[in-house]
Amino acid sequence: MPQPAMRVRRTGHPGYSETLPREPESAATARRLTNAALSHWGLEELAEDAALIVSELVANAVHHARRESIRVVVERTAVRTVRVSVADFSPARPVEREAADGDEGGPGLIPVAAFAADWGTDERHWGKIVWACLGGCG
Repeated sequence: MPQPAMRVRRTGHPGYSETLPREPESAATARRLTNAALSHWGLEELAEDAALIVSELVANAVHHARRESIRVVVERTAVRTVRVSVADFSPARPVEREAADGDEGGPGLIPVAAFAADWGTDERHWGKIVWACLGGCG
């Protein structure tokens, strides 16, 4: 299993990151990465919401992205603030929408909007980064 890249800092960019295959099973690895970062920073109270958010961001990238990999980054942007992001190679911006009955895509970004202090998309020439802040946004 690939090891996460770690730069241990009180805050900073990036805190923890890992390139993962664009497959549904990568959500579990992203949750472990996120939990490890939060545990290291003493922010375990954010773990449940962070796990849900990173799972949805990975699921969205798996469903909509192109190429074979995605990048998960967990940053501590302030003492009590964490930013979780997933980068992929698709320029298509995510849309917050309700899942229809029988929709294989799941709930989409509705849980991200519900549990994050803020979320958004940063466009890049190669694709996008979808991010969410927990504990505030700094």
